[in-house]
Amino acid sequence: MPIYEYQCESCSHGLEALQKLSDAPLVDCPECGKASLKKQISAAGFRLSGGGWYETDFKSGKKKNLAGDAGSSSASSGSTSGATSSSTTTTG
Repeated sequence: MPIYEYQCESCSHGLEALQKLSDAPLVDCPECGKASLKKQISAAGFRLSGGGWYETDFKSGKKKNLAGDAGSSSASSGSTSGATSSSTTTTG
């Protein structure tokens, strides 16, 4: 359940309320009793915990290692061009 922040427009009292998404917004201020509470916009807080996510976590079949496939093709083309240039340097 999310935590919503409210502020009273009459007395400027602020409060936080733990509510369901389907709950109606609060209206009555617990401090002054007037129906002047307004919901505030605030940043959502969340925490990522665990070992992390990897590229292969949500892929299946041959799509498991896309970065590795791209890296191996560029690495192999780089090694062939390096071998060609070194053989040309030796001969020439």
